[in-house]
Amino acid sequence: MLRKSSNISGAVALSLLAITTAGCSAFGAAGPGTGAVRKLEGTSYANADIAVVDLDVAAADRLTEHRRATSFAQVFAGDTRITPLIESGDIVGVTIWEAPPAVLFGSVAPGGANGAMASQGSTIPEQPVDEQGNIAVPFVGKVAVAGRSPEDVQLEIARRLRGRAHDPQVLVRMLGNQANNVTVLGKVASTRRVPLTASGERLLDVLAAAGGPTEDVDKTTVRLTRGATAATMPLDAVILDPAQNVPLRANDVLTVIHQPYSFIALGAVAKNAEVPFEGSGLTLAQALGRIGGLRDDRADIRGVFVFRFEDPDVLPAQVADAGRRNPEGRVPVVYRLDLSDASSFFVAQEFAIRDDDVLYVSSAPGADLQKFLTTLSSAALSTIAIGNSL
Repeated sequence: MLRKSSNISGAVALSLLAITTAGCSAFGAAGPGTGAVRKLEGTSYANADIAVVDLDVAAADRLTEHRRATSFAQVFAGDTRITPLIESGDIVGVTIWEAPPAVLFGSVAPGGANGAMASQGSTIPEQPVDEQGNIAVPFVGKVAVAGRSPEDVQLEIARRLRGRAHDPQVLVRMLGNQANNVTVLGKVASTRRVPLTASGERLLDVLAAAGGPTEDVDKTTVRLTRGATAATMPLDAVILDPAQNVPLRANDVLTVIHQPYSFIALGAVAKNAEVPFEGSGLTLAQALGRIGGLRDDRADIRGVFVFRFEDPDVLPAQVADAGRRNPEGRVPVVYRLDLSDASSFFVAQEFAIRDDDVLYVSSAPGADLQKFLTTLSSAALSTIAIGNSL
């Protein structure tokens, strides 16, 4: 009996020795602790200081305001025209009438039984707008029409005919739309140039004219470029918010991109994985829900972090201007959420997760010790059971 007890004691001792010498390699943490992450502030990443920002109401409001300011409705808000403007290459027709007795245009004929005189209109042969943006009108000369509406050109021609023609009336029409087009590229059924009409085509109208996107709507992004100005939005967001379905203008470029969105969840959460989400957006609260929330036995509720390359416009100037940025012009930032504060749950519902974000939850300070003791206890009980069977 004494020999058996000695065998058990020896087995336990050997097991404890093996567990102890395994050390951190066997019981290492899932990642850096809360303190280690907070110490990142001021450290270097590609010669840029890393900012650690507490995720509070003010920070969430700044991000929300920036998201609104970069939407189609805001970026292209200054141009609300519906009728397309005349441009070089368009075919234009001009018709001019005079009140009787006609002097320059048309012919005068009896108007009816009462002998009144009526004037017939004179149509000038249709003509393309030249490279300088002009058309020619008899008794008027060259008229600059590029970048102007037909109504505006009508008024100028009538004004310049006064004193020569008798009460002139003018009609200007766009007969051939050669310049007022939108170019549609990318993941669409038909890459093409879509002509604009007086009905005022909007973004979704032009996208439909090109056959629509070839990928799922929730995985599609739309980039609208107008001159030197460009903005990008998920197609889902444009469909859900009519204000983002902006009118398009001549020479706009609409690029449709297949871009599945996802974030990475790491640390003391129920599920470590790359998690896809819809283009319409996902809040931090929803993201935590999709990964099963925090692990009660390991998570530090004060250590919920979002690692992101942030737009400089959202950050204080001293942070945005510090050092080198990544190839997209963004700077490294770590947002910290303290879930021990009940108000932080409201912030989590406002904070929007972005594509390629890394959501990390650190382990509580005592979690690794608890894990060690649990494993130690399990190993000891297993060894005793083996010894009892000898």
